[in-house]
Amino acid sequence: MKVYKFVTVLFLLLALAIVSELYWPQVFSRQGKVDPNNMYEEYDGKALTGVFNNEQVKIPTDLLAEENTKVLGDTSGTNTNKKIEVNLTTQQLFAYEGDKLIYTDLVSSGLWDRTPTGIFKIWIKLRSTKMEGGSKDLGTYYYLPNVPWVMFFYNDKTPREDGFSLHGTYWHHNFGHPMSHGCINLSIPDAAQLYAWANMDTPINIYGKYIYR
Repeated sequence: MKVYKFVTVLFLLLALAIVSELYWPQVFSRQGKVDPNNMYEEYDGKALTGVFNNEQVKIPTDLLAEENTKVLGDTSGTNTNKKIEVNLTTQQLFAYEGDKLIYTDLVSSGLWDRTPTGIFKIWIKLRSTKMEGGSKDLGTYYYLPNVPWVMFFYNDKTPREDGFSLHGTYWHHNFGHPMSHGCINLSIPDAAQLYAWANMDTPINIYGKYIYR
């Protein structure tokens, strides 16, 4: 009987440890908040490294070089018939002008279903800015200077303060799989094109749910 109780307790402790490892990052490893009244473009030309998931990452020196490259469709700003869709199930982003699909590519959304779903509006566009959040204790801390081509979005259920955005990504290349704390990660060239193309009134429709296998 004592052996049975010992094995039972050991099993419960093991199960708790596994659940905790999976659960605690979801609860305590939040995306960094932002102050909507204090948002500005920030680029540190002297920054050589950042931090992603407690690991040091190299910052490229040509993050904004894509600004003068060929961009998507109509960038005049007068076309109000644009829309962006993000399918979390397939980890894909689609850009439309009317019914015409002009762009599609893989993205990385938030781990643990952190990316909100619904229809959103862009409330500010920044060529580059700094992002920070996560938890050092849980190994999910990030400090990322010079995040390029950032478009923050919101709706009635997801306030500006939550800091969700579409942006370029230099700290990983694992597009097609959730990687972030909630933002939509794109490659830097793709983010630059989308940034130049999208208007402030371009809606973003995020839907679906990633299926972990």
